[in-house]
Amino acid sequence: MDAFEVNFDGLIGPTHNYGGLSDGNLASAKNAGDVAYPKEAALQGLEKMRLLLRAGLKQGFLPPLMRPNLVFLQQAGFSGTAEEIIRDAAKQAPSLLKASYSASSMWAANAATVSPSADTSDKKLHLSVANLSTMLHRSLEAPDTLANLQSIFRDPSHFEVHPALPQHSDFSDEGAANHVRLSDTHGAPGVELFVYGRDQGEEVAGFPARQTRLASERIAASHRLDQARTVFARQSVQAIRAGAFHNDVVCVGSLNTLFTHELAFEDAEQTYADLRSAAGDLFDLNIVEVPNSAVPIEDAISSYLFNSQLLNWPGEDRLVLLAPLETKETPTTKAYCDALERSNGPIGRVEYVDVRQSMRNGGGPACLRLRVVMTEAEIDAVNPAYLLTEQKIDLLQQWAKEHYRDELTAAEFADPSFFLEVRGAYLALTGLVREFAFMG
Repeated sequence: MDAFEVNFDGLIGPTHNYGGLSDGNLASAKNAGDVAYPKEAALQGLEKMRLLLRAGLKQGFLPPLMRPNLVFLQQAGFSGTAEEIIRDAAKQAPSLLKASYSASSMWAANAATVSPSADTSDKKLHLSVANLSTMLHRSLEAPDTLANLQSIFRDPSHFEVHPALPQHSDFSDEGAANHVRLSDTHGAPGVELFVYGRDQGEEVAGFPARQTRLASERIAASHRLDQARTVFARQSVQAIRAGAFHNDVVCVGSLNTLFTHELAFEDAEQTYADLRSAAGDLFDLNIVEVPNSAVPIEDAISSYLFNSQLLNWPGEDRLVLLAPLETKETPTTKAYCDALERSNGPIGRVEYVDVRQSMRNGGGPACLRLRVVMTEAEIDAVNPAYLLTEQKIDLLQQWAKEHYRDELTAAEFADPSFFLEVRGAYLALTGLVREFAFMG
């Protein structure tokens, strides 16, 4: 059956800032406290969406979550009007106020894990919201993300949206950032690879290992996947300690191709063997492994070579890697990409895109999107307000220009007038999305 990969990008919210909240994310830590440029960030993200739409790919978006999260602040013991809560939090617990204002839902790859209907026994498309329990600011996202996804994938005859796993370290789940689907065509049955950093109850020294095997196993079970076509692989401790806080920092896959760093998996040869066994006679697996000698793991992480989108570009017979400009500006990764383009392998071209504002917080092109493989009937069943056209992108850019600040630091969160400003932006976006539903 014909199917298409639809990328739902996270629309970067008006509170985009460099809070340094994410332990293990080197870019986040490096740029903590710097001035951020929310308007530029949103426009960069929307231009990436436009690029893919103009190429003939299908493109959607996920709206930013309402911030600040006042419910969280109330649960943390603050009370009174919104303005009073913000003033008190700024004085008594500024770290909690900063967490409540986080715009981290922009990284839609962490919104959920997705299994297309071609892989599930009930022939429904399944989405499981990530609990993101490792980091406080991200653990606040799940309830609102669930509501968003239920609004978008609203037809129960086609979609099943699962709530997040329990908020406990044994069930730590970071969504599609630790999940890869491989197949012959998008509509054909595929192999689903779940990558985890630790076992239930295990302690791993160094940066946090954010995904547990237990979480991955329970999601695979709830998605009703064929065990013979499901692979669980451990991310290498070396990669995590080097700053690969998600597997998609060192590995990306699409169709029958896995593009991966040599140090991505704890046991790479066993992982490749398991994937080939699961693929069986469904498809021939291509593995493009980048040697550490050619691209040191540190360069792979700082440039986000693998946190790129691997795309079946219309009109091209080989895959296209949509990489951040930082990959072009890093000598080792630029040299590797040049060689990749000269080769006869499955990746034929590298396209570079400017998402610097996201990159400075540790999120490349792949972080910004949630991939959802859908049939024509499933696309028709999606809430049309969230499927983009050039006109909708124009309107979203105009909205951002009107409502976003040029510059922002976390210090400005203490001003209750900023809360009112941001609330106005969200209300305007809500009205715009209502209009989108009737625009086709």
